[in-house]
Amino acid sequence: MSEQNYKAIWQEALTQIEAEYRENGQETEFNLWYNMEYVEDEKETITVSVPSDFMWSQMTERGNVKRVEEKILEISGQSIKIKYILKKTDSSLNKPFESVIASQKSAADAYNNDSSSENTEKTLKKHPQLNEDYTFDSFVSGDNNAFAYNIALAISKNPGVTYNPLLLYGGVGLGKTHLMQAIGNFIWKEKKGDIKICYISTENLMNEFTSAIRDTNPKNKTIEKFKTKYRNLDVLLIDDIQFLEKTERLQEELFYTFESLFNNKKQMVFTCDRPITDIKHIDERLRNRFTRGMSVDMKAPNYETRKAILQKKLSILNKHIPEEIIDYIAKNIQTNVRDLESCLNKMIGYSDLINKDLTIDIAKDLLRDTFSQATTGAITIESIQKVVADHYNISLSDIKSKKRSKQFIVPRQIAIYLARELTEYSFPDLGNEFGGRDHTTAMHSYEKIDEQRKTDSSLNSTIESLIREIKDYKK
Repeated sequence: MSEQNYKAIWQEALTQIEAEYRENGQETEFNLWYNMEYVEDEKETITVSVPSDFMWSQMTERGNVKRVEEKILEISGQSIKIKYILKKTDSSLNKPFESVIASQKSAADAYNNDSSSENTEKTLKKHPQLNEDYTFDSFVSGDNNAFAYNIALAISKNPGVTYNPLLLYGGVGLGKTHLMQAIGNFIWKEKKGDIKICYISTENLMNEFTSAIRDTNPKNKTIEKFKTKYRNLDVLLIDDIQFLEKTERLQEELFYTFESLFNNKKQMVFTCDRPITDIKHIDERLRNRFTRGMSVDMKAPNYETRKAILQKKLSILNKHIPEEIIDYIAKNIQTNVRDLESCLNKMIGYSDLINKDLTIDIAKDLLRDTFSQATTGAITIESIQKVVADHYNISLSDIKSKKRSKQFIVPRQIAIYLARELTEYSFPDLGNEFGGRDHTTAMHSYEKIDEQRKTDSSLNSTIESLIREIKDYKK
């Protein structure tokens, strides 16, 4: 069959699947999980391009690839398999950290190389509110934030069309602000500065609004100017919206600003330290608007990504420290990116100050107190077991016991799943921590809960709630 005929079948299959999603009000889900572009065909296969290995694995696990193949079979009567390649502008998100550092190249750079002349780059002024260091190129993406990275990249390419608004939430130092400003910087460069972008923290927004409503001189028209300024933006980026609590007048104004921007297909991105559903004392209309688009949980980086972050930082600074020190920092700092960079800066500063090569003994001495502070309140197996046991009204010993009734098995499996997700423990380690079980038992528990989360919204909600409790838990 010719390439043109294959392509026609491909397009018809995607069109029919998209229509099914639209009927269920799931257009956003379709755009995300069918993010495949036709490339070519060969015999009984179709090759498509996707943003990353991570996205392909997710589309495969969710059955989206199989669904397209089944739809093609339904339309043409032929069994055609789909294989993939990575888009040239995309980063390799799931390779080892060496490959991440070597190959990660942002779409922003690709755009600049393809469509911007050297003179244009030199004359483009920096956006007054955006940190020009916050780009996709300087953002190290790993398993913990690959989803957020891909969504942010999609928004940058097509602002105001999909995933609007975007809400990035999670703890401090996980890259929320970096990723939000990377969106702004990308769009700013793409439009060569000919666009209205505003980045502001919620605190500064409150101060500006308070000043506006206090100016009662009608000649100044201060509140009108405030409304005009924000309702005529092309891109609005607001940091730390958890501070909107109990600001009734500002919430009301933000609601109308939201409506104006959304209806005019202008992009909005927000960050928060928790899911919007956990913010109390917020107008229900505004809460609903925040959840209208896409909400993404930014999680702490795993060991591999932590090493990649340290390597990337050293590359940017054109500095070098021994590999064993990088490994030492990555193993001991499990909290966030800021703590990682703080340790690295301490190493670099010390090396520059004494003009002497660093050794692992020097690193251990310098970072002893830092590691102690960083691990204070860190998530432990015991804290996970206690939170889960309390939630299900069973004892800590029940979690570790050999009891096989459902009353104990389900909480135990959930606790093992959470321990694997929230700590660096291996399956053999988890087996030991949960009553001396075999590592295959721990692995089975993890895989079972991981699979059930994909289809059981109630279980997924319970786990999200438990994660928040565990993170807040104090021994």
